[in-house]
Amino acid sequence: MESIISIKKLLFIGLLLLTARIDAQVLTSKQIDSVSEKVLSAFDVPGIAVAVIKDGKVIHAKGYGVRSLKSGIKTNENTLFGIASNTKAFTAAALGILIDENKIGWDTKVTDVIPEFKMFDPYVTAEFTITDLLSHRSGLGLGAGDLMFWPDSSIVSKKQVIHNLRYLKPVSSFRTKWDYDNLLYIVAGEVIARVSGMMYEDFVETRIMQPLGMTNSAMSFNRLKDKSNSIDAHAPLNGIITAIPKDFNESSNAAGGINTSVKDLSKWVLTQLNEGKYGDKLDKTLFSKGAQNQMWTLHSVIPAGKGLYNRHFFGYGLGWFLSDENGYFITEHTGGLAGMVSEVTLIPELKLGIIVLTNQQSGGAFYAITNSIKDGYFGIKGKDRIKEQADSEKAEKEYGKKVTDKVWADIEAEQKKITNKPDSRNYLGTYSDVWFGDVIISELNGKMHFQSKNSPKLKGDMIFYKGTTFIIKWYDRSLDADAFVNFSLDNNAIPNGFKMEAISPLTDFSFDFQDLDLKRKQ
Repeated sequence: MESIISIKKLLFIGLLLLTARIDAQVLTSKQIDSVSEKVLSAFDVPGIAVAVIKDGKVIHAKGYGVRSLKSGIKTNENTLFGIASNTKAFTAAALGILIDENKIGWDTKVTDVIPEFKMFDPYVTAEFTITDLLSHRSGLGLGAGDLMFWPDSSIVSKKQVIHNLRYLKPVSSFRTKWDYDNLLYIVAGEVIARVSGMMYEDFVETRIMQPLGMTNSAMSFNRLKDKSNSIDAHAPLNGIITAIPKDFNESSNAAGGINTSVKDLSKWVLTQLNEGKYGDKLDKTLFSKGAQNQMWTLHSVIPAGKGLYNRHFFGYGLGWFLSDENGYFITEHTGGLAGMVSEVTLIPELKLGIIVLTNQQSGGAFYAITNSIKDGYFGIKGKDRIKEQADSEKAEKEYGKKVTDKVWADIEAEQKKITNKPDSRNYLGTYSDVWFGDVIISELNGKMHFQSKNSPKLKGDMIFYKGTTFIIKWYDRSLDADAFVNFSLDNNAIPNGFKMEAISPLTDFSFDFQDLDLKRKQ
């Protein structure tokens, strides 16, 4: 009798599991098609590519919309996108490979590999490890120093970036606070180069991409063998989505250089879900389970609420954001460059991977698709993730517009009140910051003109605001990063320097104007 009851119990449990599976309502390919097409319209995104990996197989890989508004050519599963900071997981894995080979360790001091490496604080310099390079806990502020390569600098070399780290002042104590950075991943790339004896780009392409069969991918757009099926970047230009130039500094490849497709990137995700194993019989190893454990261990805690899926923890490993959602361990990362954003999400317990690549800079678009797919596997019904993200993005944009509109309204009001404007000739000259380089303020077409020497895109008109404060209106309106310029005066009331601050709270954090301290050159 007991055995019959046990069998009945097992049958009942099996029925419950089957019912739960049915209730989960996993999205079919046609439903993913529908969600993706709706997202194109809801977020004004020209092109998207989506892949879903489940139980060791790619069950969905498609493109939607167009590669470029210029050409109108359709996007497909082989269309190449810049994945930006999703590159960071490749950099971490490359270091994992070298550590598996006992060439370095996670606790190896950076100065043992790069003797000239120096942070602002000598103690931090001496204690800085490989793990510290990858975990965003250096003490530097959010995006510190990014203006050396963002939005367009091709003048500042990798050597200069590494040298200039010593001038960036910390905003928190070493290893106490998470603040996202890119510069230290550039240093990580240089560690890989020096330890392996190969260029960083060559190492990742030959030791990761080639073994996995990522044949159409490369460590940068310029390194692609065939660019014919690549996207154009798109951004709002005076309120209209427009194709903009792709521009990324080759020195920053270790932080965000990879160009790939959902078809190729699926091979990378499969390897991650298979704990570093790859090949038809999973008989080959890219990196060890021990290396993956380090990459998927929480090294930095990020304060966060419950989010959409009853989250209990959130933080950063090595090249991956880590959290729990709906009771499952989640490892994911997003990436953003001007005119393109991406997201890669892994749920190892479900053997599930989701990839969304886009050619417009709306983060809401990839979240809407990813969350719609996750809901199906989590058994969550009745949520309109597209509307949810669109409403959130709309509210953010309205708030940012409210702030910037007020500033421009204030400028117009001040212009009407001012009878004696400051003599612009007093402000003309060359100003310099120790890590950013020179800025030339001149007169052009009857207006004050701002021009960065190392970042050619950063040029625009300077408009008087109040007191000794001016506004820079960048000529490239796709930057969406107009800024305050606050001059300081010497004892004779002559400008001797200035600091900057973004006007809009939505300005991309890589415009780290607040870290600049420009002094007038004599």
